[in-house]
Amino acid sequence: MHVSPTLLALTFAGLLTTSTLLRLWLASRQIRHVARHRAHVPTPYETTIDTAAHQKAADYTVAKTRLSVIDIGLQAALLLGWTLLGGLDALNKALLDMMQPGLWQQVALVVSFTVLGSALELPMSWYQTFRLEAQFGFNRTSLRAWVMDGLKGAAIGAAIGIPILGTVLWLMASAGSTWWVWAWGVFMGFNLLLMVIYPTVIAPMFNTFKPLANDALATRVNALMARGGFRAKGFFVMDGSRRSAHANAYFTGFGAAKRVVFYDTLLSQLSAPEVEAVLAHELGHFHHKHIVKRVLLMALTSLAGLAALGWLSGQAWFYVGLGVEPSVQGGNEALALLLFMMATPVATFFLSPLAAASSRKHEFQADAFAASHANGSDLSTALLKLYRDNASTLTPDPWYVWFYYSHPPASDRLSKLNAMGGAA
Repeated sequence: MHVSPTLLALTFAGLLTTSTLLRLWLASRQIRHVARHRAHVPTPYETTIDTAAHQKAADYTVAKTRLSVIDIGLQAALLLGWTLLGGLDALNKALLDMMQPGLWQQVALVVSFTVLGSALELPMSWYQTFRLEAQFGFNRTSLRAWVMDGLKGAAIGAAIGIPILGTVLWLMASAGSTWWVWAWGVFMGFNLLLMVIYPTVIAPMFNTFKPLANDALATRVNALMARGGFRAKGFFVMDGSRRSAHANAYFTGFGAAKRVVFYDTLLSQLSAPEVEAVLAHELGHFHHKHIVKRVLLMALTSLAGLAALGWLSGQAWFYVGLGVEPSVQGGNEALALLLFMMATPVATFFLSPLAAASSRKHEFQADAFAASHANGSDLSTALLKLYRDNASTLTPDPWYVWFYYSHPPASDRLSKLNAMGGAA
């Protein structure tokens, strides 16, 4: 099948324009809806959430969404610059002037693109951390720690990512028309390995993890794990308060490397029964095999994506239509990979409501598991405290929720818990 480069360019521009306008429309709805309900706490929460906390959540949500509006515009402009306006083509030609064509030039192109893209995003990241989060009392990290985290992340990404990238590009050039099958195997093997090594190797490079020292809480969570039929390598407390006042807990790892991690901020905000209920929710995800389902979905979508890339990488109109002049001698693998990575999210953005709805369904299932293996009332009060302390709005726009929210809004979650006998 041959597609006109002009048609592809017009289609891409149309999708980018439509998705950008839709993002801006949803953001404006969220801002207006939250601001409209700022003055009064919703009736069901009048006795549990004070007006000051409700208004802080509204202001925080509006400020974050307004910042996202700027980010939406910048991301659209950058994407247009890299593609149709010739930015990626210019970068590729500049590297070809300095290097011989081949695998290393291909690797250099992807690395250069990544470094430039990250550098362009730094001002927005800095503002979000040191202005927006600080304004609402959430940021606790220093500029030095922020810089060091970025440098460590870049070093780890390079150490892990460049060999994987080199392998994939080599397969694209050398493994024939079915290279994408082998590349998929490499990709999945890497992701499964990452699930094993992340909790014990990578995460400790950024945070300190100490064994849970609260014996009473440890007894509760051990009993919960036994009731649910789960085992973990240990219970750990992470020093999340070094960087943020936000609280969380998670169950991480794979196989024998699974571990339960509590943010120290979570333990300071919730009672022992509430912590138990939050952990029960996380265990609910494992009970319903949500993690396995997500890994399988990732496997299928990545296989389909690589198959599509395998075909598109051999079509000259794919490059020309997205603003790049391919080499007639070959060696366009990195160009194809980068163009595909930039173009695919523009089209798949419109599927966001399906992914969000599936995630919200999983959250409800995990809540139900928690209500049956711990105490639904404790989960309700824990959720209310977390909504309050994390300044999560109780009055999000319904359309914004439908399109984006991976977790149900408070009203939906608490009403379902109430129906299960877990009223706060």
